[in-house]
Amino acid sequence: MMSFLKDFESKLGIKITCSRETEPLGTSESISFGRDKRLMNRRSIFVLNSDVICEYPLEQMIQFHKAHGGEASIMVTKVDEPSKYGVVVMEEATGKVENFVEKPKIFVGNKINAGIYLLNPSVLDRIQLRPTSIEKEVFPKIATEQKLFAMVLPGFWMDIGQPRDYITGLRLYLDALRKNTSSKLSSRFSYSWKCFGP
Repeated sequence: MMSFLKDFESKLGIKITCSRETEPLGTSESISFGRDKRLMNRRSIFVLNSDVICEYPLEQMIQFHKAHGGEASIMVTKVDEPSKYGVVVMEEATGKVENFVEKPKIFVGNKINAGIYLLNPSVLDRIQLRPTSIEKEVFPKIATEQKLFAMVLPGFWMDIGQPRDYITGLRLYLDALRKNTSSKLSSRFSYSWKCFGP
């Protein structure tokens, strides 16, 4: 694993530091790790959930974050059945997040948290030194202060936390590559996909 990270560090010209939890400490723990190790250096950081797959438009998100001037940006994705998720209620024109509604009984919107964040270092000061959920405790406070903005994710998105979903997510990724950058796919093979139900 470490040689894999070293290869990426060399290729991208960045330093990658991993934190491993020995017990569940909430979604803010890995971000607090950055504060504890002095990794922030007064620069914004990306936080990416590891159980999702998408095209990761990080350059566009950086531009969006700089343009709105808020404290944090979250990526959201549209879903067909929002009542299964926590919905992000936002101003369509500006992306300013108004509030969050967990599994709404009536329609309040169709955009959910996609698990991709761009945060200013000041967000670290909002995280208490205890197990904390950034989504349930920190983001709502930033939204109340009108400093949280959401960008709608272009392209596909999928939660790949289960093995069956991981395979489907890879199919979506390969389909996106075929449509957008087919040169990254081998021309010596043809792909045929079949999805099997539960």
